[in-house]
Amino acid sequence: MSRIGAFTARLYRGEVGYDFVGKRKIWYSISVLIAITAIVGLAVRGINESIDFKGGAVFTTPKTSVSVEEAVTDAQNASGKTAIVQKLGNGTLRIQIAEITTKQSDPIKAELAKDLHVDQNQITADLVGPSWGSTIANKAWTGLIVFLILVVIYLAIAFEWRMALAAFIALLHDIVITVGVYALVGFQVSPGTVIGLLTILGYSLYDTVVVFDSLKEQSKGITKQTRYTYSEVANNSINSTLVRSINTTAVALLPVAGLLFIGGGFLGAGDLNDIALSLFVGLAAGAYSSIFIATPLVAELKEHEPRMKALRKRVLAKRAKGEAAAEDADPGNPDGSEGPAPAGATAAPAVAGPRKGPRGGRSSGRRR
Repeated sequence: MSRIGAFTARLYRGEVGYDFVGKRKIWYSISVLIAITAIVGLAVRGINESIDFKGGAVFTTPKTSVSVEEAVTDAQNASGKTAIVQKLGNGTLRIQIAEITTKQSDPIKAELAKDLHVDQNQITADLVGPSWGSTIANKAWTGLIVFLILVVIYLAIAFEWRMALAAFIALLHDIVITVGVYALVGFQVSPGTVIGLLTILGYSLYDTVVVFDSLKEQSKGITKQTRYTYSEVANNSINSTLVRSINTTAVALLPVAGLLFIGGGFLGAGDLNDIALSLFVGLAAGAYSSIFIATPLVAELKEHEPRMKALRKRVLAKRAKGEAAAEDADPGNPDGSEGPAPAGATAAPAVAGPRKGPRGGRSSGRRR
């Protein structure tokens, strides 16, 4: 077995691990800082909605030698509004002007043909009415709200309300970050963006449910044992699915990165940016939230239950008793630094033990 495979197996069994739950305040602080940055960017710059939401016209010209900068100036002079121009791979220009009517499009088209030195009949115009754009925007928001409601209901039934609440907060975390990035970079928000957003929310939810399912399995009968607290079991659930989460996220990000950086950036297919950026940012944010936000938040909520508080007291009391016994067994070493450490000692809370350890009340260790 390779070193990576052996390390993965040890993670799954709980023999090694990282204390994600114990350091949850650090992850919360990072998420709050990112969310504040995204909200500030959204408030200052706003969302650059495409004409599918605001209404307007998209003019496609034949091949021309006019630069993008010159075309932007000509389009803004012809319409009196802000114009977005993209140079396509075959040398044609795609000029997008929002919030203009059908009556305004013909004079603008004629002016563009004159300024760009092309035949007016060779310029195609695709018009979107403002009422249709408003309808699309309302349906997009309605679909997003319905999705979140159904997610909360499903998780509350399949797991419990604490997990549903944690997953809902993680999804909101992903939405805020993704929308904030769009505001900061200035990319357009189109129906494709909404499709990408719903896609990554489903992916993020899948990643979160995988960890929750592992946590649900490992925490069965947890109050019947005194080896691990709920937070330690939750931490072991994250570690046992960590490599899987990293691998699936990395594999999903590779083709999306190709769409964003090669297709939309290098090859100039600007339409791909609308959906590719939401997928790229959302996939990364979703993987982060499922590991660093959702499960630690569940552990924090569960630790406030009376029975989990009682379990924590019993676990800590047993460990303290074990440390005292170890010190008594080695009187020449009063600090116990060379003596045997009790199983599941608080000095290493990230190691929650074997995956099925918390189920029963019997200890898996041997008495010597």
